[in-house]
Amino acid sequence: MPIEIIETRRLYRQIADQIASLIASGEYTPGMRLPAERLLAEQLSVSRPSVREALIALEVEGWVDIRGGTGVFVRGRPPAAAAGEPQPDVAERQEPAPVGPIELLDARDMVEPEVAALAAKNGTEETIGTLSRILGEMVCCASTDPRHMDLDHQFHASLADATGNGALVQVMETLWAMRLAPLYVQLQNHFHNEAVWQQAILEHREIYEAVRNHDAKTARAAMHRHVANARKRYVSNWQES
Repeated sequence: MPIEIIETRRLYRQIADQIASLIASGEYTPGMRLPAERLLAEQLSVSRPSVREALIALEVEGWVDIRGGTGVFVRGRPPAAAAGEPQPDVAERQEPAPVGPIELLDARDMVEPEVAALAAKNGTEETIGTLSRILGEMVCCASTDPRHMDLDHQFHASLADATGNGALVQVMETLWAMRLAPLYVQLQNHFHNEAVWQQAILEHREIYEAVRNHDAKTARAAMHRHVANARKRYVSNWQES
């Protein structure tokens, strides 16, 4: 029996490569609407969040166009593929696929609640004052203002700083860098609006209040709720007709 290559690609990447292969072969033609996310998940025997990550990856790469409230439509081969470069279903990728948004949210939920709890225990007047200032700027910032992402970053980075643990500061920066990857940003863009931003501000305020009161238990719960709400938005139903 010949030795078979062990599949190590992330699941969303395997799904994306399979759909891209179907587009490249002409099974799905430009302008055609792909089957609904629910149907794709059933056909592939995978979860809907994994399909969603795959579709977002294909949108980033130029294979499809996701139209809220309408569906996912084939754009055709991206320029690189049309130029004859190896297709994703047959090319051996030299680098692993980027971490998917759901995978990242799972990691955040393991780390950030404990960061918030430790910040509540160790926060000083100075670090808590910094969090207060950032939260105030977030309140004055609209969802359409490009600064909203930077302020979000500042808040979470300052929480890590408040722990007094330099290793956690570096861990948080690593997690944030993953949030800036195209796949995560593109998914976020499909759900980000003023209502979502205002809800996020309220969640950050709950975290801040717990840290200010040096209430580690409440801070931990507030951060877990914040990350859980982000996950709910990303795995909620597309508004498909």
